[in-house]
Amino acid sequence: MGRNPQSSGKLRPIDLAREHGLSTQAVRNYEEAGILPAADRTPSGYRTYTPLHACALRTFLALLPGHGHRATTAIMQAVNRGAADEALRLVDESHAQLLDDRQTLRAVTGALRDARSSAGPARGATSGPGGTFIGPLAGRLGVRPATLRAWERAGLVLPHRDPRTGYRVYDGAAVRDAQLTHQLRRGGYLLEQIAPLITHVRAAGGLEPLAAALDDWQDRLSARGRAMLTGAAALEGYLRARERSRSS
Repeated sequence: MGRNPQSSGKLRPIDLAREHGLSTQAVRNYEEAGILPAADRTPSGYRTYTPLHACALRTFLALLPGHGHRATTAIMQAVNRGAADEALRLVDESHAQLLDDRQTLRAVTGALRDARSSAGPARGATSGPGGTFIGPLAGRLGVRPATLRAWERAGLVLPHRDPRTGYRVYDGAAVRDAQLTHQLRRGGYLLEQIAPLITHVRAAGGLEPLAAALDDWQDRLSARGRAMLTGAAALEGYLRARERSRSS
């Protein structure tokens, strides 16, 4: 059937695609996006790849589960333009986000415990007799005020209105609901999935569904952390492969 293209060091798009169940167009798209190094062309214009391209593709796919598409694309682009330090900084940012998610989960788990006594204010609520306004609460959560208004329309957060100004005011319970909604949205839950969980919290009973959701999010964080380890090993291998390629 002829020579094995991998044994010659020259690979076709189909050779890279078959290894991962991708289309040849996907491989070409990855190259055009800078995820793979630029390929050489034959005199007739066909792309030719090398084992280094195959390593780049494996690295990209290994990084995806832990870092997501946007961050992984930026990491590979940085490596391929020779900016390894920038790539490592992007990796650090993903790890920092994972740590922040773990800390948020821990805070929400505490809020879940506090929800058993719904009379008291939620941990982290702004002090003051009336509560907090939409701007400060949005700033603390890192969301836009429009997001809080969307959560209100979905019935997830129920501020009251200041009778004099008409401004939204979030008391301790509303802040708690906003914190729980924010965490669950970051965990990938849809608003319609969050609604019954918030209802259980307000009822100060039947908290098992929310506890199960937080357990699931904990499992996702653990899976993401392990995926980052796998991606880090692949990235180290690719960096070394690039070093060998430059020195040969």
